[in-house]
Amino acid sequence: MNPPWFHLPFLFSSIRPLLLAIASGLLITLSFPKADLSFLAWIALIPLLVALEGQSPRNAFKLGLLCGSVAYAGLLYWVIIVMTEYGHLPLFAGIPLWLLLSGWLALFCGAAAWASALGERFGIKSALIFPLAWVAADYLRSFLLTGFPWTMLGHSQYRLLPLIQLSDITGVFGITALIVLANVVLYRIIRALAGAEVPYPAKSAVILVLALTGTLGYGFMRLNTPPPPSPPLKVALIQGNIDQSVKWSPAFRETTLDIYTNLSRQAAARQQPDLIVWPESAAPFFFQENSPASDRIRNLARELKTHLLFGSPAMELRNNRPANLNSAFLLGPDGNELGRSDKVHLVPFGEYVPLARLLPFVTKLVHGIGDFVPGNEIRPLNAGATPLGVLVCYEAIFPELARAYVNVGSRVLVNITNDAWFGRSSAPYQHLSISAFRAVETRTPLIRAANTGITSIIDQNGHIKGMTSLFKEAVMLGEVPPGTADSPYLSIGDLFAQACLGLTLLLLLYCRRRSAGSSNNLPDHKTP
Repeated sequence: MNPPWFHLPFLFSSIRPLLLAIASGLLITLSFPKADLSFLAWIALIPLLVALEGQSPRNAFKLGLLCGSVAYAGLLYWVIIVMTEYGHLPLFAGIPLWLLLSGWLALFCGAAAWASALGERFGIKSALIFPLAWVAADYLRSFLLTGFPWTMLGHSQYRLLPLIQLSDITGVFGITALIVLANVVLYRIIRALAGAEVPYPAKSAVILVLALTGTLGYGFMRLNTPPPPSPPLKVALIQGNIDQSVKWSPAFRETTLDIYTNLSRQAAARQQPDLIVWPESAAPFFFQENSPASDRIRNLARELKTHLLFGSPAMELRNNRPANLNSAFLLGPDGNELGRSDKVHLVPFGEYVPLARLLPFVTKLVHGIGDFVPGNEIRPLNAGATPLGVLVCYEAIFPELARAYVNVGSRVLVNITNDAWFGRSSAPYQHLSISAFRAVETRTPLIRAANTGITSIIDQNGHIKGMTSLFKEAVMLGEVPPGTADSPYLSIGDLFAQACLGLTLLLLLYCRRRSAGSSNNLPDHKTP
């Protein structure tokens, strides 16, 4: 009988791919805020690529799934805070939901690894198939089951301004493709130098160098191109820091209005703004009801002689039944309502319950005024001569919405949000980093007013000009030139990602035909 230590080398070789996949997942997590070690994204996939060596497509899928599960479990740990502290679910229910969401997103990592392993089996180089498949998977998760394009690899580079200017052509997907290609090239170089049977990736290395040079050259050109002179919009962004536990309490309504009124007066005393912005649901009542609370807000706009944009629920009749909307109202300097913008992409299980008839036992996490319905129209709100496109809360993570608002004439994007749900986690920082890409993609500045932070101003090149602290009252003042909207992305949308998806499908079809041909060429085994 062999001693126990005799089996250790075999045991290590069995778990080695698992450990490498886990290492890649951890490196991906550390690439994003709060750790914000964005340089790790450029090497994060190397352990996974080592783990995939010689693996069958099925095993490659499992390793990719493990990598993605670790990455998203680390990135989305704040889901437990949302579910338990604010959704009032017990911990034993919140943890499985967090793991379920992480696992869903990890499926796309697994799919990319599977496609790469299948392609390599039939002679398609990983430098081609892996970046294509990764972008294709990211694109699919951006819209499947309502979509959740949160923390894609490209988002980790939000502070590297020369690099992310490419987003006005390819969206964030182009940055992701570069990162994945760099990982593949570096992996093959390291393995070749280490003496492994991996050919030195000369061609793909040249392609990577040319792609990075072209991307950075384009980025510096964009950054050094001054926008045409136009009168800036003077803005005051108000962060009220209203505790989530009392936000919807009628007893706290007057206190809430006192906080926003006083902060707005402070802002007006420091610099006469053209526009004051309050966050999502800053007015936690139906502004349309013409109550004394509504009159207070109108009178404040008259007093300060400025445009005032604020979040408040709205109601309208749909099919002769009242329906609630999560909305933003814009008042003119005379206190009259100039328009309303309704949230069109709602949060599943936060603002409505998907398939509610089939899931009667599921309740919303958000308790306030009941289920919301999505808005029917995307239209700008005009603050004087400046059209505003309003993105409510997590609408800012969807590039197609920002693109739609700019295409109908918006020249400043406004993101009103309530990130109190996230607690003191990394989620508000992740949310902000994703929002920066909306400005670059559309060449339109984005101003952000958050209930508890992070309130910020982002110019049309993605430069974040100031960040407020979490869970503090704050006022942010700034001058925002309207965007130029001279972005190819506005016309072509996600054509780059769609092309990656199409090419991936064609390569997989090629592999299938090769596989079928190989099967047909096998000799028949007849029973003697």
